Amino acid sequence: MSEAKVRQSYRPVEMERRWQRRWAEAGIYETDQDTAKPKHYALTMLPYPSGDLHVGHWYAMTPSDTRARYMRMRGHRVFFPIGFDAFGLPAENAAIKRGIHPYKWTMSNIENMRGQLRQMGTMFDFDAEVVTCDPEYYKWNQWFFLKFYEKGLAYRKQAPVDWCPSCNTTLAREQVVGPERLCERCDTPVVKKNLWQWLFKITDYAEELLDFSKIDWPERVETLQRNWIGRSEGAELVFEVEGYGPVEVFTTRPDTVFGATFFVMSPEHPAVEKITAPEREAEVRSYVERAARMSEIDRADATREKTGVFTGAHAVNPATGERIPIYIADYVLMGYGTGAIMAVPAHDERDFEFARKHGIEIRTVVAPPGWEGEPLQEAYVGEGTMVNSGRFDGMPSGRAREEITSWLQERGRGRPAVTYRLRDWLISRQRYWGTPIPIIYCEKCGTVPVPEEDLPVLLPEDAEFMPTGVSPLKLNEEFRNVECPRCGGPAERETDTMDTFVDSSWYQYRYLSPHYDEGPFDPEAGDRWLPVDQYTGGVEHATMHLLYTRFWTKVMRDLGLVDFDEPMLRLFNQGVILGPDGNRMSKSRGNVVTPQEYVDRYGSDVLRCYLMFIGPWDQGGPWDGKGVEGVARFLRRAYSMAVEGFASDAGADPDELERRTHRTIKKVTQDLENFRFNTAIAALMEQSNYLMAVRNRVDEERWSEALRQFILLLAPFAPHHAEEMWAAIGGKFSVHTQNWPEWDESLVAVEEIELVVQVNGKVRDQIKVPTDVSEAAAKELAMQSEKVARQLEGRSVRKVIYVPGRIINFVAG
Repeated sequence: MSEAKVRQSYRPVEMERRWQRRWAEAGIYETDQDTAKPKHYALTMLPYPSGDLHVGHWYAMTPSDTRARYMRMRGHRVFFPIGFDAFGLPAENAAIKRGIHPYKWTMSNIENMRGQLRQMGTMFDFDAEVVTCDPEYYKWNQWFFLKFYEKGLAYRKQAPVDWCPSCNTTLAREQVVGPERLCERCDTPVVKKNLWQWLFKITDYAEELLDFSKIDWPERVETLQRNWIGRSEGAELVFEVEGYGPVEVFTTRPDTVFGATFFVMSPEHPAVEKITAPEREAEVRSYVERAARMSEIDRADATREKTGVFTGAHAVNPATGERIPIYIADYVLMGYGTGAIMAVPAHDERDFEFARKHGIEIRTVVAPPGWEGEPLQEAYVGEGTMVNSGRFDGMPSGRAREEITSWLQERGRGRPAVTYRLRDWLISRQRYWGTPIPIIYCEKCGTVPVPEEDLPVLLPEDAEFMPTGVSPLKLNEEFRNVECPRCGGPAERETDTMDTFVDSSWYQYRYLSPHYDEGPFDPEAGDRWLPVDQYTGGVEHATMHLLYTRFWTKVMRDLGLVDFDEPMLRLFNQGVILGPDGNRMSKSRGNVVTPQEYVDRYGSDVLRCYLMFIGPWDQGGPWDGKGVEGVARFLRRAYSMAVEGFASDAGADPDELERRTHRTIKKVTQDLENFRFNTAIAALMEQSNYLMAVRNRVDEERWSEALRQFILLLAPFAPHHAEEMWAAIGGKFSVHTQNWPEWDESLVAVEEIELVVQVNGKVRDQIKVPTDVSEAAAKELAMQSEKVARQLEGRSVRKVIYVPGRIINFVAG
């Protein structure tokens, strides 16, 4: 067939639709339940139904689909479900703006996105789909809440929250943006507010959450979670606050307590209002209001000038018995420790600065080496010898930490303690579009859980949305006013709904049996599939979703629902696809790429392969329209190899064809195992170029076998093209049910050379590479070197200079 005729017959969009219909009719993506095969539960983070799939969805999902397809061809029974994280504030805001119920808006978006997901050519099992705003799903959110409540893991208290006065709701820290602390949804300045809130006691699992020994997760995620949990060892000391009572403080340096010359409370501390002297009230109130408008990040900024005001009250130092002044200062946060600290200016940089500003005594109690009693010019935070510390003078400070803690413990004024930066998970949201919290308040019976048999507590369909942002649940008399399930008297429902991170903390379990009504999931299905073998998604979820789902699984274990500790055994984080200008895509920048435009022009396989070829998946990269055209040419040429005729003219080395084929199989296999999609596609491009070059110059049978192997390797990446090519060479339907090719190690052995790797002209490593290594492959292998990676970390590679067989030099800035 001539090239012109090949082009004429090549209609990728039409071809893809045809195969999608055939796949659906044949049901080839129904989950294989054959327990004789090894299981592989593959999961990618479920999308929010915003209306259309954006390029970020494609970038996250198509490589995950490629990996799942590969595992299926390797002989695994693969479970690869999809669903929609459907609750949340955007739908509620859309209801207000458009005058449409959020359920209708959400389900319309889901219907559209389902079609787009199918158009991707994914092997998602849509029969396992969950939609988190469906009562069939959120009933089990409520069931879990009741179980948490029974175990003492769900509780209610007054807590300071970030509050948007316009949306009339609490916000997660990530929803407060910029130095101006604006609501990410409406740009209204955010304030701090004390509200009665429901929380989950994730802190009960803090120590266990620090153990990553049973999972293979990226080191970056582990580090982020360790820092977020923030374990510290020290002591809790008791200071008597005059006019209020005992207040505990946590310190990692109990050896310095004799040097505590003042006491500091967070502006939000409940004692502040009670202890403030009348003459100080106006100044204290004004300072509290200013602090409420600041972010925790700004308040904790060590470089910022330390401010605070005297309350007029005093506390008693438990070691010295001295009365010391109590200040409030915004650098003390209510959410960390107890919201109060003992201030030791001689041995803490913040306290030193504060004491100098306010004329407070700076008393040295840990002498630096060579100290002769002179005033310190700056805080000394190291180890030393105890001075001005009574019976402990002359003792090394390290030993004094234990001795002073024991001494205070004997007097009922201290004890050893471990504290965590992690705070309990505040789940209350003052909005409609979320899971109703299954609690009823009765004047006679108090707080009453909704009986399990009354679940689900349904969201009322007749909600009235007003532009004030007030939750419709507060104004819905029929929903709010109920009978107490204990005494039958008048009572009120809780009108807060749950944080949407509750929905995504356990959704992987519901996928197993989305219509099961005897529990959150069918335990028999759980035995077949749990836990998740491979999870993919963004690192931005490290300290929220990825931490919450670990916590949730550990609670499920303690409830007897599962017999393992971790939800996902392996995690891979993809990077971020950027706009053509190298910046994050946003409508305001005008750099948003609409994937549907490219699908309509080139078909989904081209977009799939381009996004995987753009660079290492964990690093992301900028969009390049010219690159899309290059991938389109590659797939068109690949297609032509299967549909054109063959006429042998000999001349090429048939053994070299076989060697190259087996090397390609090994390369693509190892790259798929390690999520190196870009280099796998590069290897397929190289192989297709070689096949085209030797076509009609080798034995037809051997060339046809090489083409057959190539199509099998291509199948996970470009499923429609591979199916079309497979049919063209007479393969049995479907290519996606075939076995993955195996390589012969004796045929992949090649001579190796040592390649010198430089960064900015300096030798950083020497690596072994095949003698015929291409520049692209040399670059990839060199960047896998730990020594080279360290040199390039945080720097951009401006240019690569390659001298074949000798040197590769990265010019980085």
